[in-house]
Amino acid sequence: MKIHDLITTTEPLAELCERLAQGDFVCVDTEFMRENTYWPELCLVQIGNEEEAAAVDPLANGIDLQPLWDLLCDNEDVLKIFHAGGQDVEIVYNFTGKTPHPIFDTQIAMMAISQSEQIGYANLVESWLGFTVDKGARFTDWSRRPLTDRQIEYAIGDVTHLAKIFPRILKKLIKTGRGAWLDAEMEKLADPANYANDADTAWHRIRSPGRNAQVLGRLKALAAWRESEAQHKNIPRGRIMRDETLADIASHPPKSQGDLTKVRGLSNAWKDNDIGKRLMKVLEGAEPLPKDEMPEKAKRGAPLGKEGALVADLLKLLLKIRAREIDVAARLLTRTDEMEALAAGARDLPILDGWRYEVFGKDALELVEGRMAFAVKDGRLLMTRVDTAADEPTLAIEEAAE
Repeated sequence: MKIHDLITTTEPLAELCERLAQGDFVCVDTEFMRENTYWPELCLVQIGNEEEAAAVDPLANGIDLQPLWDLLCDNEDVLKIFHAGGQDVEIVYNFTGKTPHPIFDTQIAMMAISQSEQIGYANLVESWLGFTVDKGARFTDWSRRPLTDRQIEYAIGDVTHLAKIFPRILKKLIKTGRGAWLDAEMEKLADPANYANDADTAWHRIRSPGRNAQVLGRLKALAAWRESEAQHKNIPRGRIMRDETLADIASHPPKSQGDLTKVRGLSNAWKDNDIGKRLMKVLEGAEPLPKDEMPEKAKRGAPLGKEGALVADLLKLLLKIRAREIDVAARLLTRTDEMEALAAGARDLPILDGWRYEVFGKDALELVEGRMAFAVKDGRLLMTRVDTAADEPTLAIEEAAE
């Protein structure tokens, strides 16, 4: 594989992207800083395939990244490979308003061919290539210039290793026939709606304090205000105000700016500074949340209760057994809240549709409805089907309780 020198000008970047556009896939990674800013600062882009790779310096004076964005977002013939790529995709979206497509995430793919829930990149490399990645430059300040040779070598390894690993993962996916399982997951990763910084919907990220329209209206207004303040100052939204503090103010709004000193999480300066004035103005203008924006009630059956909670625990046990049997990450099959909803009587669930139903949902439903039971045979936990509704199966779960 040819490793190019650090790219700092537009011409070699355009030439590289033109060559990469002729291949079947391209591996992508980014290095960025976001600890002290609202918008992540892109400091380095690594890109390559099985033949060549390079690191691109987006902070270089005069460089135009448009050839890179064209390759990632507008070329549908080249598959874009990431590992745990959510933040990388977010950065591309912030620059272009688009996301890389088509996309493939090796961390998600590993969930379909192993029991790895969120395998890290270093463990991925060790598992597939048999060597340990040097983590010495992992927590470096990528915004500092000049970059050292060690930094560049470390960063570019993220795509050169991935270019060797991806074909192997793909081969195993094809062999297991589970590639189709990942289609929806990859499309979800590439959905631009996941990365839009819409101030009017910022309140959705905050745990809602009940379903009171007036409280939620204040929450929406305050969240939008905080988002605008953070964007304008380019600082993390938590530096303006933490979620818990914002929700507390929405539920118990102060009557005057002076009362802000009584709010946990705010300093005394809020009682007479400009940002405190702006906050009070937002509260004064907040309207009740319209009915069409009210959050839906949780779609689930009756409250779980003691028996329902036990059924949910049995479903978790079934999930553990099935994930081990077929060597797949349990998280890819379902989530805890979904199993609790199934135990409580809900039936309009992803677990009861498509491949998830065939792999796990069918048995989960039979367990809930009394057509399947646990048994222990020769010290091994097994699933047994109940022939008739009149049968009263014995539940033997001593081994599973350990």
